[in-house]
Amino acid sequence: GSHYLPIQVEFRQMPKHLILASASPRRKTLLDQVYLKPEEVVAADVDETPKQGEVPRKLAIRLASEKSVKIAARFPNDFILAADTVVACGRRILDKVESANAAKEHLRLLSGRRHQVYGGVAVMTPGGICHTRLVKTQVTFKRLSELEIEGYLASGEWKGKAGAYAIQGSAGAFVKRINGSYSNVVGLPLYETLALLRGSGFTGA
Repeated sequence: GSHYLPIQVEFRQMPKHLILASASPRRKTLLDQVYLKPEEVVAADVDETPKQGEVPRKLAIRLASEKSVKIAARFPNDFILAADTVVACGRRILDKVESANAAKEHLRLLSGRRHQVYGGVAVMTPGGICHTRLVKTQVTFKRLSELEIEGYLASGEWKGKAGAYAIQGSAGAFVKRINGSYSNVVGLPLYETLALLRGSGFTGA
């Protein structure tokens, strides 16, 4: 007759799922672009306040790691992908903006200058090992006129965005030059994320 494998062997062979520890629709869209479908998308609410004297690159990695640890507690048998994007002008970290005044200040600061976008990516394995990567992209804005700034503020695209802009929106017209990963500026450096997943033993990437 037919032979059935004992159930525990079947479970051991089950593929490990990918959990995206981010509520960002942009990160989900980027994964869709490379045909990576997370089993679950879960917001990882961590305190994003920088520590005293914390430099932008350290903040990006720390927050990505903290997000992966938080969600791994709920999904211990899966791969957790977490990311954090920090926009900085020199050592100054530009927070996510909630008011038009703050957005205006950020845009004036970025106008005609080069700034950095740090992407921290963390992958927590089912074995509880956290692998991280830091990706840095340099973005140069053209000089912005007051009219351009006002027009952009009116669009409302700046709301909740680090550095007060989203490169995939109309602010793309402000970007004179980009050096490094474009997808990192959107919210997830795809090449490095896929490499990190593969290196961590995730077979679906």
